[in-house]
Amino acid sequence: MKRLALAALLAGLAAPALGATKTYQVTGPVVEVGDESITVQKGKEKWEIARSADTKLAGEVKKGDKVTVEYRMTATSIEVKPAGKAAAKAK
Repeated sequence: MKRLALAALLAGLAAPALGATKTYQVTGPVVEVGDESITVQKGKEKWEIARSADTKLAGEVKKGDKVTVEYRMTATSIEVKPAGKAAAKAK
């Protein structure tokens, strides 16, 4: 099972600079719904997407409903690691 947790979405919704951030969508039946996330089945994969009080909701969502979720991917942190010897030789 592939879990796609987009916790960055919670912080990202409040950021005004996100206007230029690319949006994505996933469509499928709801497997689980909670106050902080919604899980959608897409093929054999389950996508868990974070949501907040700012998430726009058109109707009441319940398990089994077919939904289309629009989301954005925003990094919450980036860890830089030095390039290995193999990467240096490739240059």
